[in-house]
Amino acid sequence: MILHRKPNRLKNYDYSSQGVYYITVCTLDRKCILSQIVGGDALIAPQTNLTHCGEIARKYIESMSGICKYAIMPNHIHLLIAIDGLMKASVPTNSVPNLIRSFKVLVSKETGQSIWQCSYYDHIIRDEEDYINHLQYIEDNPAGWSKDKYYI
Repeated sequence: MILHRKPNRLKNYDYSSQGVYYITVCTLDRKCILSQIVGGDALIAPQTNLTHCGEIARKYIESMSGICKYAIMPNHIHLLIAIDGLMKASVPTNSVPNLIRSFKVLVSKETGQSIWQCSYYDHIIRDEEDYINHLQYIEDNPAGWSKDKYYI
């Protein structure tokens, strides 16, 4: 039996067009290899301690243009990426699929192993309220790790 994957991207949408995109990238088999969430209580936010793989991922996230906010969780990464919509010949990665593909390749090469699931989740930010909601979700994600849908 051949399984046919449902396309994740919005059909006929130009992911290099101007806008902000919310992205979630998961590790292969959702292995917790990027960080540990430690401590925290009702008054103190938990800390995210990055592993070696998490440090490598952070290095490449911080080198990407357009990153508005990110969180490196134990087995996934959330990103808010702004695309300016201006394709430049010197910057062929100025689209969401190309940015994510390049990010995954660079991290995998430096770690010496393929650590990512083959696809990713994306959401096109529609308005300021949507942006604020996703920004808040990224900020709150470490505190809600034990209730997160990716928690293992």
